[in-house]
Amino acid sequence: MGARAGVSRETPYRHFTGKDSLLTVLATEGWERIADQVHALRADPALPASDKLRGALRILVGLGRERPHLYQMLFRRPGHRPEELGEGLDHVRRRLCTPAGDPAADRVRAAGRFQDEFLPLVAELVGEPNARHYGTLLLAGTHGIADMALSGHLGTGMLRTTADELLDTLVRMVADAGEAT
Repeated sequence: MGARAGVSRETPYRHFTGKDSLLTVLATEGWERIADQVHALRADPALPASDKLRGALRILVGLGRERPHLYQMLFRRPGHRPEELGEGLDHVRRRLCTPAGDPAADRVRAAGRFQDEFLPLVAELVGEPNARHYGTLLLAGTHGIADMALSGHLGTGMLRTTADELLDTLVRMVADAGEAT
């Protein structure tokens, strides 16, 4: 990979303590980009709430299509992220020297920033008290849709649907639930 970027294999390790810290920084940047995109949707006064929410979900599915390895890194289950494994040199260095810009803490902050941008979009449709519940439902559904799209299961002769159609249905269902409350 370094050769394609025009650097030696060792160059990244001058800037990172190891592969785990490099991957953690990449994940942090991924969360930051997603949060920036969702923020832009929130700030657009011309878009209805349901379109903003649909746009945020499409950002996630789009990332799954365009950068599947990054997408998987962002949604890896707890205990499988490099900073949570508790092994290796990165873990020891963090324990002894926790720098001001700790990559693991930055990653958690960036993921939290995404949630801080996303949940108000959900709250616009279902109200603040229900935002976390429906937000989690939307993210779980979107994650499944992204995974099915990536694996090629959508649009096949058997299912005959697309990720966009499924996202539209999810948003419509949540909007309907918000109107009922």
